[in-house]
Amino acid sequence: MADPKIEEVLAPFRASVKEQGDIVRQLKESGALELDLKKAVAELKARKKILEDKELELAPVEASFDRAKMEDLLKRRFFFDQSFAIYGGITGQFDFGPMGCAMKANMLSTWRNFFILEEQMLEVDCSILTPEPVLKASGHVDRFADLMVKDEKNGECFRLDHLIKAHLEKVKSDKKTTSEVKLECEDIVVKLDGMNKEEMRVILRKFEMKAPLTNNELSDPMEFNLMFSTYIGPTGLVKGFLRPETAQGIFVNFKRLLEFNQEKLPFAAAQIGNSFRNEISPRSGLIRVREFTMAEIEHFCDPTDKSHPKFSEVRDVQVLLYSACNQMDGKAAEIVTIGKAVDDKIIANETLAYFMARIQQYMVKVGVDTRKLRFRQHMNNEMAHYACDCWDAECLTSYGWVECVGCADRSAYDLSQHTKSTGVRLVAERKLREPKTIDVVEAVANKGIVGKSFKKEAKEIMEALSKLEPSTVAEVEESLKNNGKYVLAIGANSYVLTPDMLEVKRYQKTIYVEEYVPNVIEPSFGIGRIMYSIFEHNFKVRSDGGQRTYFSLPPVIAPLKCSVLPLSNNADFVPYIRQLSRDLTALDVSNRVDDSSGSIGRRYARTDEIAIPFGITIDFDSLKEPHTATLRERDSMGQVRIPLKEIAGVVRDLSYDKMTWTDVEAKYPKFEQQETKT
Repeated sequence: MADPKIEEVLAPFRASVKEQGDIVRQLKESGALELDLKKAVAELKARKKILEDKELELAPVEASFDRAKMEDLLKRRFFFDQSFAIYGGITGQFDFGPMGCAMKANMLSTWRNFFILEEQMLEVDCSILTPEPVLKASGHVDRFADLMVKDEKNGECFRLDHLIKAHLEKVKSDKKTTSEVKLECEDIVVKLDGMNKEEMRVILRKFEMKAPLTNNELSDPMEFNLMFSTYIGPTGLVKGFLRPETAQGIFVNFKRLLEFNQEKLPFAAAQIGNSFRNEISPRSGLIRVREFTMAEIEHFCDPTDKSHPKFSEVRDVQVLLYSACNQMDGKAAEIVTIGKAVDDKIIANETLAYFMARIQQYMVKVGVDTRKLRFRQHMNNEMAHYACDCWDAECLTSYGWVECVGCADRSAYDLSQHTKSTGVRLVAERKLREPKTIDVVEAVANKGIVGKSFKKEAKEIMEALSKLEPSTVAEVEESLKNNGKYVLAIGANSYVLTPDMLEVKRYQKTIYVEEYVPNVIEPSFGIGRIMYSIFEHNFKVRSDGGQRTYFSLPPVIAPLKCSVLPLSNNADFVPYIRQLSRDLTALDVSNRVDDSSGSIGRRYARTDEIAIPFGITIDFDSLKEPHTATLRERDSMGQVRIPLKEIAGVVRDLSYDKMTWTDVEAKYPKFEQQETKT
C-alpha cells in the first residue's frame, strides 16, 4: 500500500499529469490539428517525466545497495568487463568472464525449458548476416537511422535530436531569454521528431550550438544507420547487415515452420541469438550496448481468435500494470490479476496477457525482485502504426525503470511486408463452415508466344502475371482494350505485352478453405538487461561491518551450484574431496573445489562473492564412521550435517527447486561447532 505521506507530496504532480492527459484526449476527440496535438503530447511527456522522477526520489532507498561496490565486485570477480580492455576498451561492448558466462548460460537454459519445452515451441537458429532486401521489407533500412554531428576537433559524435533538445532546454531556462525565443524553443522541440536533415542543420546553426564538453565547433548533420552494414561475398555487390533483431529470421521461414507444424495454427517459434545496433552513445553498462543477446518468441495465431488454451492457468496471476490510461491520468501503477485486466480490456487479448504472466513468472524465477517489476503499456504516440497493443516489462534499477522485455501484438505487419517484397504468400488457411462460391479474375499468359518473345525473362513475366491482384487485372484488361498493349513493370525492368500474349479470364469457383495472414504476438527478451537487473536486485552486504559483499542469486541460475572445501590441506581429505566432486558432477551439479590456503571463513566469503549457493566442508569428523560433511547455505549461512552418501543428491534437489533449505534443516541436524584439528 502506498505511503499516505508520499502520496500527499505526489498529489499535485499527479493532478498536473491528469490535467494535461485530459487536454490530449479532448484534442483527439475534436480532431485538432496535428501540431497542436504534438505540442500537448510533448507537454504530457514532460509532466510524466517530472512525476516519475519525483516518485523515484521519494521511494524508500535500500541502504544495502551501493552501485560502486557492486560494480567493483563484478569486475574483480570477472563476471563481465569491457571488451579489449588492454587496448583501451570499446564503449558499449563487454566480455563475459567464467562466472558471467555460466550465469548467462543458466539463464538461457532456464528460458529454453520455461518457454520452448513447456510451451512446445519450434526453435530455430537463423543467420546473423542478413541481406538488405529483407531489412528493407521489414522497415529497418528506412527506420533505423539517426542524424548525428561530430566535434570538429576530437571527432566525438552526438545524436543530433538529443543535442538540440538539451541545448534548447538550457536556452529556455536562461533568465535572459525572451518569451518569444522560449516559445520558439518549445515549438522546435515539439516538431523535432518530424524534421529532416536540412531543417535540423538550420536550427543547429541559428542557435550556434557547440560540442557540450569541449565547446568546439560541430560538423553539419550526417545520417547514421544504427545497423552494422557489410558486403556478402568477394564482389561487394550483395549488401547486407548484422541483424538488429532475431525476429526476421523467423518471419522469412514462416512457410517452412507452418508446414513442419502440419499447417496448424496457433504455434510459436523461438530463437536465441546475438543482435547488433551501432548505438551512437552506448551507456549504463549492460543496459545500452552494441552487441547483445536476445531471446525472442513469435506466436502466430488467427486474427479472429486470440484466445489461449492455457489462459485459465494464469488468470489469477497478479501483475503490476502501468496502463496508458493511468499514465495519462497521473495515477500510479496498479496490481491486478491477468484475468481482470483482460476482462476490463486493459490488455487487448488472452494470448498477449498469457505471455505477460509467463514473462513475470520467468523473471521472478531467475531472480528479479517482484516489487521492482512492472508492465508499462505503450501510449498511442509510442506504438508502431501496425501494433494493436504493446507492454514493456520494466525493472527498477539505480538507473530508473529499465525496459527488459517487450511484449507486443504486431498484427499481420511482418508477414504482409515480406509477402509484398517477395511475392511468396506467407499465409495460413482456415476451413470454412460452409463452402463458398467466389468470382475469380486472372491474367493468363499464352506461354508459347511469351516464351518466344521474351525467352529468359518469360518465366519471371508469367509468375508476375499469376500474382496480380484482381484490381490490377482489371487495369490490364482496360489497357489491352484501349491501348492495344499493357506495360508490366518488374523491379527496374518494363515489358510490353500485347493482346495475343495474354487474356483475362473470369469464372466462378467453390472454395472450402480461405487464406488469411496470421497475426503475431511477440515477447522479446533483452538478456543483458535482465542480467544487470538481477545483479542489482540480488547484491547484498553482510551486516557484520559492511565489508563482505555477495550476490544472492537463485540456485537455478547461479554460475556454480556448490563449492567443496577441505577444512585444511590434510592429505586424508583428498579421497573424500575427489569422490564428492565426482558424485556432484554425475548428478549435473556444477561444483568447484577450493583447497587454497586461508581460513574456512575467508574461503566461504570468496565463494559467496561468486554467488555459489551451497558449500560442502570436509573436516575431521568426515573421516569417522558414519562419514558426514557440513552443508552450508549462502544467504542464511546456516549449516547442517549430512551423510556423505546423501549430500550430492540433496544439493542437486536444492539446486533445481525440488527441495528448500527449510526442508533440509527440518530433516538433518544443525551443525554447531567446527572441529579445528590440523
